[in-house]
Amino acid sequence: MKKNLSFTSRRSLLKWGLLSVGAAALTTLPERVTARTNEYGKTLTFNADDIGILNFALLLEELEAAFYLLVLKSGKITDPKEYDYIKAIGSHEATHVKFLREVLGKNATFKTKNLKFNKAGLDAVLTDRDTILNTAVALEDTGVHAYNGAGTSLKDPTYLLAAGSIVSIEARHTAGVRALLKRPATEPDSDRAVNDADLVPELNPFKGRAYDELYTPKQIIAIVGSLNILKNPINGALVA
Repeated sequence: MKKNLSFTSRRSLLKWGLLSVGAAALTTLPERVTARTNEYGKTLTFNADDIGILNFALLLEELEAAFYLLVLKSGKITDPKEYDYIKAIGSHEATHVKFLREVLGKNATFKTKNLKFNKAGLDAVLTDRDTILNTAVALEDTGVHAYNGAGTSLKDPTYLLAAGSIVSIEARHTAGVRALLKRPATEPDSDRAVNDADLVPELNPFKGRAYDELYTPKQIIAIVGSLNILKNPINGALVA
């Protein structure tokens, strides 16, 4: 059965939804990320309802926040302007984590400390400046496809506000990082992780550069898995 948010959480969502961008610059990044190689974390289960979708969004934001924190610590981004830009994006993602946890309250199904990361996978995406920035593009593009794809299944307008207040920022992030790499600001078909033949027609009635493709949660999990950075098993009706 779907668990409803409390009135307090709904009121907080409205507040954060309107103020999250301004507050992001003042948000502290997570203190640490544990990269363990000898254990798997808690199984993450996502049900096919609003709570499951929002927890799924939380996972993506946790991954992005952890990635950018490790980028800043890696020393591989040496240009001061690029470093400041990555720091700002990381701050946004940390704010999104805080925002979604505030919204979900007791309905959050995992804690940040439950997530386990693969050191070898993290080392691979932190090899050098170009690899880091291309990984950032992949994560941000995936976030845009994920939020758009999930939006069609959300029933509660408050949850839609949560998704809508974040997805536009994710799109700005990817355009900004693409500019650093001198790549097209919008994602060309050749860059997409899911080709036309594998898109779900019902989710993608529009095609062309003026529209973003919508990916299913199962497709998003496959993309995230290809990065080889998360060690938590993932299941549930949402991603089946």
